[in-house]
Amino acid sequence: MSFKKLLCLFFLLIVSPVWASRVDTIQVTSSVMQTTIPTAVVVPDSYKKGKHLYPVLYLLHGGGGSFRDWLTKTPEKKLLHKLADLYNIIIVTPDGGPLSYYFDSPVDKASQYETFITKEVLAKIEATYRTVKDRKGRVIAGLSIGGHGAIYLSCRHPELYCAAGSMSGVMNINTATWNVPPDFAKSREQNFVRLLGPKKDSLNPFPGYTAVTLTDQMKANDVHLILDCGVDDFLIGPNRDLHQKLVANKIPHDYTERPGAHTWEYWGNALPYQVLFFQNIFVANGVVVR
Repeated sequence: MSFKKLLCLFFLLIVSPVWASRVDTIQVTSSVMQTTIPTAVVVPDSYKKGKHLYPVLYLLHGGGGSFRDWLTKTPEKKLLHKLADLYNIIIVTPDGGPLSYYFDSPVDKASQYETFITKEVLAKIEATYRTVKDRKGRVIAGLSIGGHGAIYLSCRHPELYCAAGSMSGVMNINTATWNVPPDFAKSREQNFVRLLGPKKDSLNPFPGYTAVTLTDQMKANDVHLILDCGVDDFLIGPNRDLHQKLVANKIPHDYTERPGAHTWEYWGNALPYQVLFFQNIFVANGVVVR
């Protein structure tokens, strides 16, 4: 990492100016799920001062969480405010349900979060805010289940996003690959069966719904990828496996392992690096607000 980039991160994490971005909570009507679902939107302070179009980061929460997690659970409570103001981006944190994994369930019609995120939330944001209405100005990222969602949705909809990021992501939904107690693994496996139907086989029980089975699509897509995971995380194995598959298939990506586990301390540290990665792509795409 260059000195300039390190200085930028130091400024974000150490220096404490007043961050004036605002947070809107909007209600998104989901026709596909016949309900209304809340979403938070962090709008940079510069938004009110001009008529620029802003790039957008869609930031997904983890299992058992909600749209408020990224705003309330990071050690630095104003982290999203700082990032929005520092880089002049809009950050959207939609609600993805407690354990949806952000795909459309072929079994449960009340769990259609792929359609919700990629169509209904996106349409609401672009109708409400001045955004770059093109993939060159949209990125998606998330933690844990949200990391799975970001990689999965970017694979399925490369026309929507120019980049995707995963922090401690569930890169393989085969729970046999997780370093967790058997009871936890079984409960999550039952959730997948509830959402996706019976397992196909023991090695790839739900092919097409998990990142490690989508590398062919990743290779075909022009989506920039950034992945990271803590070395003490129970998902480090699947993350290393995906990284190795990407290397073997010559798929460009940024991969990092850092000290840490499946915790908010880790994610609060990881997010600024991912946003810097996205900002460099926005710069290359010519969509930054100065």
